[in-house]
Amino acid sequence: MLRGIRDASSGKFGKAIMSVLFGVLIVSFGLWGIGDIFKGYGQSSLASIGKTEISTEQFRTLYTDKLQQIGRQIGRPMTPDQARRFGLDRQVLQQIIAEAALDEEARRLGLAQSDAAIVREISADPNFAGADGKFDPQRFAYALRQFGYTEQRYVAEQRRTTLRRQIAGSFTAGIAPSKTQLDALTRYQNEERTIEYIQLGPDQAGKIDPPTAEQLQSYFDERKGLFRAPEYRKIAVLTVTPEEIGKKITVSDEDARKIFERDKDKYAKPERREIKQIAFPTLEAAKAAREKIAGGTSFEDLAKEMKLTDSDTDLGLVTQASVGDPAIAAAAFAAPLNEVSQPVKGALATALIKVTKIEPGTAANYDAIAPEIKKQIATDRARGEFQDIRNKVEDERGGGANVAEAAKKLGLDAITIEAVDRSGRAPDGQMVKGLPSGVDVLTPAFASGVGVETDPINFDGGELWFDVLGITPSRDRTLDEVKDQVTTRWHDEQVTSRLRAKGGEIVEKLNKGEAFAAAAAALKMGVKTTSPFKRTATVNGLSERVVETAFRTPKDSAGQSEGASGNQWVVFKVTGITVPPVDPDSEDARKLKTAITNAMTDEQVASYIAHLEDEIGVTINQAAFATATGASTNQ
Repeated sequence: MLRGIRDASSGKFGKAIMSVLFGVLIVSFGLWGIGDIFKGYGQSSLASIGKTEISTEQFRTLYTDKLQQIGRQIGRPMTPDQARRFGLDRQVLQQIIAEAALDEEARRLGLAQSDAAIVREISADPNFAGADGKFDPQRFAYALRQFGYTEQRYVAEQRRTTLRRQIAGSFTAGIAPSKTQLDALTRYQNEERTIEYIQLGPDQAGKIDPPTAEQLQSYFDERKGLFRAPEYRKIAVLTVTPEEIGKKITVSDEDARKIFERDKDKYAKPERREIKQIAFPTLEAAKAAREKIAGGTSFEDLAKEMKLTDSDTDLGLVTQASVGDPAIAAAAFAAPLNEVSQPVKGALATALIKVTKIEPGTAANYDAIAPEIKKQIATDRARGEFQDIRNKVEDERGGGANVAEAAKKLGLDAITIEAVDRSGRAPDGQMVKGLPSGVDVLTPAFASGVGVETDPINFDGGELWFDVLGITPSRDRTLDEVKDQVTTRWHDEQVTSRLRAKGGEIVEKLNKGEAFAAAAAALKMGVKTTSPFKRTATVNGLSERVVETAFRTPKDSAGQSEGASGNQWVVFKVTGITVPPVDPDSEDARKLKTAITNAMTDEQVASYIAHLEDEIGVTINQAAFATATGASTNQ
């Protein structure tokens, strides 16, 4: 599984997904191997732990939520195949079982949380705060709609989550890495290397004759699976949302102006200022610093003397309301541009302030904001109509009508996609048009079948219905169908093979003492030199594999690796290795300590969860799991 994740995460798309993936999931508790606890039982139950049954629908809802969350964050839907390659299906299964184990333990311990405590916790969540910093019910409701939650479901989940944190916190308090660990990891993280390199390309591979018919056929026969046609499905999709309904509703200027006048302050653009501050523990220290500035020391030089970084002094480009300290905010928004203030006594410290940029605010303009207001009014009015339309669609579906038939009878617009694979592509390889963005239709569509009535999917505050109208099974393509693709792949592999061999010859010469300049001159190439870079750096013109290989190569030794594209090969020599001294008070060191502490905490929690699962007993219905994730249709 680990190798699969590593392979899947290579490349820009994989890196993007992985960065999101581990941010989206709650804690991914390690319970593998669970292979020996797969058992078969009722299809409605996907797993059980103790007395807690996890239904297939419960898992499918959470799994679909995660796919949609990731899709929204990366800007395109995540396909079921991609999800499985990244292990998302297993991670969601791990998560839901781990959470159930903690819920069982909370019940055993008799833990509970009052309604009042839950209300206080939700009200204090900054994600639901309005412009005034207070809890905004409308913002709360909108956020729930965006993620397909009902208020009841969200409150219930928050209650369970709070109790789980109480349990986890009871045995993870005080966990922290040792100084030895921090020092070693800081050195590892901050080590820098410099390399000389040349980049080989197709020209260095020489002329490659086209393959013979026999060569191409043999190459194709050995790799038929790479060129196999995927399974395609014909689906009909109908979406009904308040926003879509609202597009057909006309809102008068009179109604829009009433809202505008009521919320005029909300539509105004407040003044923003770029603020820098240096905080002092006492008024006397601030006064002394201000005298130095009066004597000619710049604000920036003063910050350097105090060993402050830009992140320590820069408050950003902010509005007055967003500055946490009212006294600092008032002084900053009264200060002249590019002048250092006199000491300002704030709630926590005394500060010197400098304003480096001012963006004037603008009053609300009705003509500019009217379309937005009308759209919102129309959408709000449409919510009442939505429920009526939804019920009519469900009535038609209950009477035996398919999605297309129900839409036609009710005057709605359904779309039919003639053929789409799991990745969202048509048989011509292009992404199909018409699928709604931000919602995964393909996972349930490939888990369903022709003529099967499916449940609607919550989407953008509305609902989406779909039908599978036809299935074209996966099949082996003939060589004639994919001859161009096969020929291109064969040629690219020949180029790579030759470049690897040539690169190996150069590496051997360099490691025997030949000068890099001489080896490069023989190829009529010049040697390039990088600036110092860390192992996590993106080095212009070089692939991540080159960087990784360089950090595995000793100083004054040569190495080689695949370049930024398949037809490039890089030969390099490590010319410098620098390990900076460890500064435990630096921002990087503090971030690393936090990351290690979190990792140690997660490991401790994972061990506890594994113990609970062993003690309580876990059973997983493999068949139901495969069906819920679409894996059963991909065999």
